[in-house]
Amino acid sequence: MIDYKLIGKRIKESRKSMKLTQENVSEILKVSPEYISRIETGATKLNLEMLVKMSNVLNISPAYLLTGINTESADYLSPEINALLKDCSSKKIKAISEMIKIIIDL
Repeated sequence: MIDYKLIGKRIKESRKSMKLTQENVSEILKVSPEYISRIETGATKLNLEMLVKMSNVLNISPAYLLTGINTESADYLSPEINALLKDCSSKKIKAISEMIKIIIDL
């Protein structure tokens, strides 16, 4: 299920980090500032086209808006890797570490 409130929160945070106002974004996208406000609060569901346009304006990936994961970050897989390792024995973790070293040295 898509959480439009979380998407809106990510949009708002990204917009603010770029020092853009809702008015700035609305002018670029040719929509009303009220529409941007409703997107940011999750009151309005944005379609795929608007999601892509918004991500272009904010210079972030649509995947980040949907998932909150920045796949361009060097450590974006860290939480997933940590979750996988959590239930491993120390013997398995050591073996995984050795495999990683081999791959890095390739």
